[in-house]
Amino acid sequence: MDNGALTGLATDVVVFTIRAQRLCVLLVRRTREPFAEHWALPGGTVPADEGLDACARRLLREKTGLHGVYLEQLYSFGSPGRDPRARVVSVSYFAVVPPGCLLSVTDHSSRLAWTAVDALPVMAFDHGEIVSMAHRRLASKLEYSTIALQFMGERFTLSELQSVYETILGEQLDKRNFRKRVRNLPCLEETGEWFRAGNHRPARLFRVTRPSRVDIIK
Repeated sequence: MDNGALTGLATDVVVFTIRAQRLCVLLVRRTREPFAEHWALPGGTVPADEGLDACARRLLREKTGLHGVYLEQLYSFGSPGRDPRARVVSVSYFAVVPPGCLLSVTDHSSRLAWTAVDALPVMAFDHGEIVSMAHRRLASKLEYSTIALQFMGERFTLSELQSVYETILGEQLDKRNFRKRVRNLPCLEETGEWFRAGNHRPARLFRVTRPSRVDIIK
């Protein structure tokens, strides 16, 4: 076989959540070479008889227990030498889960860890580069889509939603302008309930009417 021939196709998934007001990704510690004991993204080889999206969802479920989450194709990484074993192209994805989402028990559970995006360890392959690109894509989608709502639980305040935006962007937003913008979203509605904490004024609780969808904002 020609040394320049494509010999492998893989898929890797960047799973985002927010923990303690920090954007985090889910990593798995490798047990085999290459990069044994290094942290990596959940993923693996794509079988010849399985589609890319189906493979990404299956590997995510098998390695993390996550299923039914928002998943979007990100980019194809195929630099020569990214995998020392062979020429491998990885079609990457990113997923979003709300804070407090519990991982199901899998064979890989003991090797999984949530890690802050701004404190990543040295990672296997080019997975650090994949995380960086996924973060940039996520931040850019805040401007024209409802993807931030995928981070929210069943009920939430507008302050909590603003905190999600600020955590992803790494900057503070004007409260009045933010609320004016999100209150016009057709997929957001009041629950008729209020959240009270200590001596603070009660805040209205909201919910997402189409929780499984990410809409484009025109």
